Amino acid sequence: MLLLLPLLPHATCTSLHGNQTDRIALLDLKLSCSDPYGSLASWNASSNFCFWKGVSCSRKHPQRVTQLDLTDQRLSGYISPSLGNLTHLRTLRLSNNSFTGEVPDSLGQLRRLEVISLSNNSLQGWIPDEISNCSNLQILSLRSNLLKGRIPYTIGSLSKLDILNLSENNLTGSIPRSIGNMTSLNVLSLSENYLQGSIPEELGLLLDVSYLGLGANFLSGRTPPTLFNLSCAIYLGLELNHLDKAVLPSDFGSHLPKLQHLGLDSNNFEGPIPASIANASSLIDIGLSSNYFSGTVPSSLGRLHDLTFLNLQSNSLEASDRESWEFMDSLANCSKLQIVALALNNLRGDVPSSIGNLSSQLQILYLGTNQLSGVFPSGIANLQNLIALSLENNQYVGAIPEWVGKLGNLQVLYMEGNRFTGQIPLSIGNLSQLLHLYLQDNKIEGFLSPSLGNMTNLQRLNITNNSLQGSVPAEIFSLPSLISCQLSFNKLDGMLPPEVGKAKQLMELELSSNQLSGVIPNALGNCRGLETIELAQNSLIGEIPVSLGNLGSLKRLNLSHNNLSGSIPKSLGGLKLLNQIDISYNHLVCEIPTKGVFLNASGTVLKGNSGLCGGVAELHIPPCSVPSSDSFRRRRSLRVKVIAAVMITVISVLAILIILSFLYREKKVKQASLVLPSFGAKFPRVTYKDLAEATDQFSSSNLIGRGRYGSVYKAKLHGQTDYVAVKVFDMETRGANRSFIAECEALRSVRHRNLVPILTACSSIDSGGNDFKALVYEFMTNGSLDSVLHPKEDGTHGPCYLTLTQRLSIALDVANALEYLHHSSQRHIVHSDLKPSNILLSNDMTAHISDFGLARFFDDVSAAGTSVVKGTIGYIAPEYAGGGKVMASGDVYAFGIILLEMFAGRRPTDDMFKDGMSIVSFVEASFPDHMTDIVNAQLLEEIDDFEAQKESTVTAMECVQSVLRVGLSCTCHPPSERMSTREVAMKLRAIRESYDADEARQMGC
Repeated sequence: MLLLLPLLPHATCTSLHGNQTDRIALLDLKLSCSDPYGSLASWNASSNFCFWKGVSCSRKHPQRVTQLDLTDQRLSGYISPSLGNLTHLRTLRLSNNSFTGEVPDSLGQLRRLEVISLSNNSLQGWIPDEISNCSNLQILSLRSNLLKGRIPYTIGSLSKLDILNLSENNLTGSIPRSIGNMTSLNVLSLSENYLQGSIPEELGLLLDVSYLGLGANFLSGRTPPTLFNLSCAIYLGLELNHLDKAVLPSDFGSHLPKLQHLGLDSNNFEGPIPASIANASSLIDIGLSSNYFSGTVPSSLGRLHDLTFLNLQSNSLEASDRESWEFMDSLANCSKLQIVALALNNLRGDVPSSIGNLSSQLQILYLGTNQLSGVFPSGIANLQNLIALSLENNQYVGAIPEWVGKLGNLQVLYMEGNRFTGQIPLSIGNLSQLLHLYLQDNKIEGFLSPSLGNMTNLQRLNITNNSLQGSVPAEIFSLPSLISCQLSFNKLDGMLPPEVGKAKQLMELELSSNQLSGVIPNALGNCRGLETIELAQNSLIGEIPVSLGNLGSLKRLNLSHNNLSGSIPKSLGGLKLLNQIDISYNHLVCEIPTKGVFLNASGTVLKGNSGLCGGVAELHIPPCSVPSSDSFRRRRSLRVKVIAAVMITVISVLAILIILSFLYREKKVKQASLVLPSFGAKFPRVTYKDLAEATDQFSSSNLIGRGRYGSVYKAKLHGQTDYVAVKVFDMETRGANRSFIAECEALRSVRHRNLVPILTACSSIDSGGNDFKALVYEFMTNGSLDSVLHPKEDGTHGPCYLTLTQRLSIALDVANALEYLHHSSQRHIVHSDLKPSNILLSNDMTAHISDFGLARFFDDVSAAGTSVVKGTIGYIAPEYAGGGKVMASGDVYAFGIILLEMFAGRRPTDDMFKDGMSIVSFVEASFPDHMTDIVNAQLLEEIDDFEAQKESTVTAMECVQSVLRVGLSCTCHPPSERMSTREVAMKLRAIRESYDADEARQMGC
């Protein structure tokens, strides 16, 4: 083609340039993308390209494209750089497609361009600096892509820009101060990124801005007061950041006359909510949750007649008398109110009856986790359009009134953690729209009514830890949408009805610690979606149904402490997802299967079944005898074993009763130095003699570690097959007794898969008459995270090198455990000594937090504090050095150090960290542009191999970079700038899923 060009007349060359350049650019775009639905079918050589779908041409300059709009055409592929040849283009709209690749920097050549809209695609890479050359640009929308890196500082040169929307990406760095030069800006949206640093003062110069969205980032520092003077602002969103503690100005609402949406949630604002907020009379949404606001709720809110959404939960707001509850009276004037959230504050006493005067449109009312008391607030009966009612974790007493059943639109009812008594009203069965019914942790008694079967949309039923009696109504299992049925820790009796097999959607069945009898129905095997079955601590008999082998989704099965007999169905070994099975303390016999979960000794609990034999060697069960060809003798032998087991049980019970009677008479002579803290009936008692024998008199050959207050030994208790870890406290060490009590108190209050399970405790005297205290834990076969990250030269370090996948999984395990301790346990707990040596790894490399000797309890870890923690050098938060209070943010700091250590491969006490350098400053110095200077050499080698072999939308190095970003955020020196563990866990889950959601945890050996 190039050889022919010199032979063409000049006019033809002009025609080619004028008529064909744009056609060629459009055809290049068509070639670069996939069009499965034929949206570009009209783009062919037989027609004028000015009439192609989505193409508009200039009237003044025919054959020149001025507009390209292919919004929502389900296109994929990449955006061709040839679009940079459309020099007359004014509008480019490719939103709502599936384009990948980078934003072409050639777009910077289009000086006439006024609109670039590429939102809702999967574009990657950096925002090209060249876009700043589009001096006529009025709209730049790149929302909801995968863009990374910094916002170009030169973007401030786009002085005509009206809309800048870069939200929902992976952008990092700070907000360019140059944005303050864009005085024509009307919409600025940078939310849902990873932006850091402070909010530039210059944003207060955007006097015409109506929409300012900076939420869901990592912004910190001072909030410029000028932001609260943007008189044209309709939307102001700063939520989900780490902005410094600041008090809202007393005249806050007076300068925001047009404001409709206010979002300041999840920051560190403090002080009173100014009454002047009502001067922003156009407010529709107010979000001030998860801050440190105190004082009373201003009654002036009643002047906001358009208010529909009010979220003040998770603060320190107070109300205790008639005057401080006046705001509830005033809210009755807000006739459009749909949502009121006041949970997690310091509201006390009786809710005034005026709550019944709230808007008839009210759909959500959250009052949970306060200190409300008295009888159930009867005025709520007037709120007939309620969808969600939350009253959990208060101090309500008396019976749940019948009129609750008249709230016919209710979908969510949370009433757990109160002191409700009496029976569940029959009228609750009338709530046909109800999805969630949570009544656990009350004092409810009586029978479960079959009327519960009328709630045809019910998905989750939780009435655990009450005093329910009678049988489980079969009608419950006829509910077509039932996902979770939790009725453990009651007094239910009778048989589990065979109708349970009708619950086809059931995922959780928890009926442990009741008085159920009879057999496990075969029909249970019809519930193919079941993931959890908890039937422990009952009186079930018969065999384990073979039909349970049909439950392909089953992950956890607990049938322990029953009277089950027969053999273990081999079909259970075929369940690929089953990773925890506890069938201990039954009367099971015969050979143990050797497939599936039974290959994992740490996930299989079989003790207390003397008739079992065989299985894999790690279970340490005696081998089965050679089977006889005489079937009669085999059956007879089986019967003898069952009879013998029953007789042994009876004799053992009698012996225990005799011994206990003797000990009772002699207890004044031989008395333990301390009463053992109660862990419940499921924890067996052990003596000093038992532990001494199990550890070969605490031999150094069984020593596996030493700590501040004692030593840990590997042991096997008499009659048991599994190894355990015995932590023996050195009672001559100051603080050891307090550490023992602290650890007992902490571990009796928590239960989570990522906390080291305690088996029992021993508080007695040793052979010399001295105080003896020990804790017995499950043994973690792969040792501590410290021993894996920093193996000894002699090779005694457990598993091999940790892969990137394993490091991500371990980090997420620890984050999940901390989130539970800080936010979800019955009593909120701060660990206070988090470090790699206190993170233990099970056989499948699941991480478990251990050593709660310095743990502290808080009713509100976000605000409470106590005396300074001792902790461990390198992991102690800097504020503790100055006598700071023990807070959850201290655990966050320690976890951040651990994240940096896991991926940099260096301890925080490494010799290189001196003269003011720390592991934090070491990572910060090279982050994010010189990642190879940070990452551990072995991990770096794996990443290089990964990048070379695997195609992925998220590279391994990007994944590591995201984790280190979380680690740095956790180690900010001001505690207020650190994320909560709930945010940390959420971020790590997102990182793990984006890296490879389907990749299983594998060993690196």
